[in-house]
Amino acid sequence: MVSDFFYPNMGGVESHLYHLSQCLIQRGHKVIIVTHAYGNRTGIRYLTNGLKVYYLPTMVIYYSATLPTIYGCFPLLRNILIREDIHIIHGHQAFSSLCHEAILHGKTMGYKACFTDHSLFGFADASSILTNKLLKFTLSDIDHVICVSHTSKENTVLRAALSPRNVSVIPNAVVASQFQPDPSAADPNWITIVVISRLVYRKGTDLLVALIPRICNMYRNVRFIIGGDGPKRIDLEQMREKHLLHDRVEFLGSIKHHEVRNVLIQGNIFLNTSLTEAFCIAIVEAACAGLFIVSTKVGGVPEVLPSHMINYAMPEEDDMVIAISKAIHMIRYEEVDPSRFNDELKDMYSWSNVAERTEKVYDLISQTQEAPLIERLRRYYGCGLYAGKIFCMVMALDYLFWIFLEFMLPRHAIERAETFPYQKYRDHFNHPLQQQEEPRGEK
Repeated sequence: MVSDFFYPNMGGVESHLYHLSQCLIQRGHKVIIVTHAYGNRTGIRYLTNGLKVYYLPTMVIYYSATLPTIYGCFPLLRNILIREDIHIIHGHQAFSSLCHEAILHGKTMGYKACFTDHSLFGFADASSILTNKLLKFTLSDIDHVICVSHTSKENTVLRAALSPRNVSVIPNAVVASQFQPDPSAADPNWITIVVISRLVYRKGTDLLVALIPRICNMYRNVRFIIGGDGPKRIDLEQMREKHLLHDRVEFLGSIKHHEVRNVLIQGNIFLNTSLTEAFCIAIVEAACAGLFIVSTKVGGVPEVLPSHMINYAMPEEDDMVIAISKAIHMIRYEEVDPSRFNDELKDMYSWSNVAERTEKVYDLISQTQEAPLIERLRRYYGCGLYAGKIFCMVMALDYLFWIFLEFMLPRHAIERAETFPYQKYRDHFNHPLQQQEEPRGEK
């Protein structure tokens, strides 16, 4: 598993990586995660169940995304792939430079590779055009692609000019037992609306700034709890100051994942104002915790929850106010019982099911034949009149660099890592006496 986004950073991609890896380990696979260093967290760390994580010393330039170096990480990645006896490289998220580089170098070395796309992108703005061209470069030589929703699949197929046959849809999941509802935790004197999100433009923070004063003006017993951080937080704080809503709008700042449930159960309604969303695992977690959902009808959101759990609205101020007002009316007059949502969702979204379906993708790509060098060059050449030639040069240099590394540091000179004793670890911590003697934790 390779991505710039992993713990201790918080988000949907990070959670997906961790839970999928844990389930694959339980199914008997060896899983290694490669990400960039977070502060002093560098080198090798072991997480629960022997999940091994390599934190590489690379430069972060924007929101946990690393600086694209193309060849800078090749020696490190090659060493890890050989040392850990890897068979399949699974990259996550189009924003991750480390993911793109790992797939490029891995294919040069003859490894199988697949990619999971977690986001939706446009086609018109400069950022999207560059990202889409980079994605087309990476996916021109990919064995299989996984998307988290059917909307995401359509978006990725168009952006990277892929055959739909080579793209599978495997949704995210949630550990429902970690989000047990507690109706007694909410303040009976208030109808509490909870927002937990990164406070950035894409998550609709500007829309939230416009909504809160109108809702507070319409309903005297409604308050907001806002969790998360980002560059748009200053806009929310200015709104609270301007409208004197200090007693009705509470900011919690950045929230750790294990604290999310304790925040959610304080609310009655969960509000999602995203302008684009491939899946939105946050609304599934909120529904599991017993909250009614109000969300913008964008991207893959309509595919996620049954209609009786959610009110949809267009990403417009007036339409959102109507949807929130309907939800407040439903909660006030007890027309819906969100505390029952957990029982419905625990069977709909399961990480074991996600791992089983991902395993089938791994089995599929393991049977494919490795493309010869000339075929790889042909694929890259088809990426565009000018871009195709540049991509061919990049790939050819990558191949020459690999030959150079094989000469300077042969495979037989790289020490093989010992495989973590997964079964012995599980037996050790399942024993009640030993579990009391040695507490479980990060090594």
